[in-house]
Amino acid sequence: MNKYLSKKQLFAVLALFLIIVIAGYITFFTPNHYSLDEPVIFEIKEGEPFLSVADRLADKKVIPNKLNFRIAAFLYGAEKKIKAARFKLPNDLSYLALLDILVHGPADYLRNIRVNDGQTIKWLSGRVRRDLRIDSASFANTARNPEFVKSLGIEHPTMEGYLFPGNYKIYERSSPEEVIRIFYNGFTDFWQDTLKSRVSEIGFSIHEVITLASIVKGETNLIDEMPRIAGVYHNRLRVGMRLQADPTIQYLLPDGWRRLLYRDLNIDSPYNTYKYAGLPPGPINNPGKNPILAVLYPERHSYLYFVADGKGGHNFGRTYSEHLKYVREYREWLKKQQKK
Repeated sequence: MNKYLSKKQLFAVLALFLIIVIAGYITFFTPNHYSLDEPVIFEIKEGEPFLSVADRLADKKVIPNKLNFRIAAFLYGAEKKIKAARFKLPNDLSYLALLDILVHGPADYLRNIRVNDGQTIKWLSGRVRRDLRIDSASFANTARNPEFVKSLGIEHPTMEGYLFPGNYKIYERSSPEEVIRIFYNGFTDFWQDTLKSRVSEIGFSIHEVITLASIVKGETNLIDEMPRIAGVYHNRLRVGMRLQADPTIQYLLPDGWRRLLYRDLNIDSPYNTYKYAGLPPGPINNPGKNPILAVLYPERHSYLYFVADGKGGHNFGRTYSEHLKYVREYREWLKKQQKK
């Protein structure tokens, strides 16, 4: 007989231990069935506490008991290891199998993506492919689908101009529609009432503002110079001059930006601001805060012309003769560069 326990006591301890093991196995290893469409799509947000995850899983009826789930997570050491991601949860997972998925995947993880100021739909399509694993052709086609664009309340054939630059956190392999809506929400969030009032004050529509802002962004990357260039275009529109904006021609080139040739200026398109007066039909890229504000609050001056100065900025002229002087200086600078 055991020195400390009688046979009956030893049997009772072993029986209790066996019951605990069986109960633990049944609790933590037995599949849990849910009565929902399979698989359940479940998103864990960045920085979301584990208790919130457990509560939401219980609320959705994916797990039958959140206390048991929390105990399993404690035993598994998973409370601080789950990742922000979008999961597809199959049916009949045990608590531990579910935790294994939440810790190790497979899943579509939350990724950072940046829409740069002045990016076009074409360039952004490559970015979402690289950063979010979304088919670039599908994204571009969706962004240019008039029916989808109209469903967002935009009276324009494409989303060009309405995908707002900024930093976003988006799940991998999201649908193109979802991603475009997120970028568009950035656009609508930007347009506060004070800015909308300013649009009316200058006699533009929002669409016209972002169209001109996209041209301003196409002309310069210098934030301080944007209001001055915007002022030039405001002056030209006011006196009835054609905008003659090189970026609108670049937008028409199938192979991307390059040095323009004289024959390019004869391309027959409403986007050719050398041939057609006024603003083009829509934006030529997706402008951000700075070029938009430059158009809304342009510098007041009497400049009608500007040309590159060879140093990253521009020289501005009030008369055509002054403009030609700066053009000659720029061409001389180009010749010097070619000889180097």
